[in-house]
Amino acid sequence: MRAHSLYAEPVTFGVSGFLSHLECGRAGHTISPESLTNLCHCGSPLLARYRLDEVRHSLTREMLRARPPTLWRYRELLPAGPDEEPVTLGEGMTPLIPALRLGVEFGMTDLWIKDESANPTGSFKARGMSVAVTMARARAAKALSLPSAGNAGSAAAAYGARAGLPVHVFIPTDTPPLFAIQCRAFGASVTLVDGVITDAGRAMALAGAGLDWFDLSTLKEPYRVEGKKTMGFELAEQFEWKLPDAILYPTGGGTGIVGMWKAFDELETLGWIGEARPRLYSIQAAGCAPIVRAFESGASSAEPFPDPKTFASGLRVPRAIGDFLILDAVRKSGGIALAVDDDAIHLAWREIGRAEGLFVAPEGAAVWAGLKELLGAGRVRPDERVVLFNTGTGLTYADSWAPGDRA
Repeated sequence: MRAHSLYAEPVTFGVSGFLSHLECGRAGHTISPESLTNLCHCGSPLLARYRLDEVRHSLTREMLRARPPTLWRYRELLPAGPDEEPVTLGEGMTPLIPALRLGVEFGMTDLWIKDESANPTGSFKARGMSVAVTMARARAAKALSLPSAGNAGSAAAAYGARAGLPVHVFIPTDTPPLFAIQCRAFGASVTLVDGVITDAGRAMALAGAGLDWFDLSTLKEPYRVEGKKTMGFELAEQFEWKLPDAILYPTGGGTGIVGMWKAFDELETLGWIGEARPRLYSIQAAGCAPIVRAFESGASSAEPFPDPKTFASGLRVPRAIGDFLILDAVRKSGGIALAVDDDAIHLAWREIGRAEGLFVAPEGAAVWAGLKELLGAGRVRPDERVVLFNTGTGLTYADSWAPGDRA
């Protein structure tokens, strides 16, 4: 089958490369990946599974060295087959920056920031949307829709434009305005909704009822997490196949944690890493911490968080559909879920900028606030290799910068 131009008419593709099937993340049911699919029939997220024995004989670590520095360097471990042209803007292989000054007070000498703001749309959401939109177009989607706290909407709009697909984005009214501007700049239809992301999701479902919109919501389709898992592949490759001791990740919908945990399992099956895993620390805002509450209570799933409030809009997700997957990964890794308040996030925001020259998103600042607490409690040692994830640029949150910090 020939390769297809990004701007070709929609076509139907065969089963992808090394993709074997889709598997229910809760019950293990298997589903064919040949058509557009959202959740399992039980309502749980679906995870892509690969014929890893075949991948092992087709891909080596050494082969990666000659490949372009995008997430599509891991093509054999992604769902698009060799005849499916990726919808790409050059996403992935983001900088892993040594934070030489940030941890000095704590005696840290091996602290790193994985800076996802370097992605084309300014956040880690570009990864998931590149893969999800690639697969949606390959499976003949006619239009795309999603609720968003900001970054996912602008990424969906950009990749939808790249693929020639209409995109409908539903955003809470009080989301920083630059996100809606980005979406509209890429030609997406934007609807502002009073409330939070779950309210936006309900408005989307109502508006799209009976229409041919494919739902790209977090973990409600199986391939955004596949793009996010490449963060785990990159960490392993950038550290020469030795994983760090601890990873701190800001958690809203949680696909980053779910994806990286999946990536580490796949790398071990390939024989590229051993069985050791980083401790995963899920960092949330105190004003919206459903994963933290569930973790602390010993629950396997999270109840919706009432009246969620935080200026870090990416963390204002009162219910994550993949809650059980997040909690399972955090517990198995030996990490914890931790909440930090907005004052601590604001302080951390300033500290990262002044120490490292990075204008991170408030979600990225939250993980530094969390690390300080973990160091104080002795849960993380200063001599350990620790990675903080900055999931986006602070520029889209400029209106949230504290007035006293603008001078």
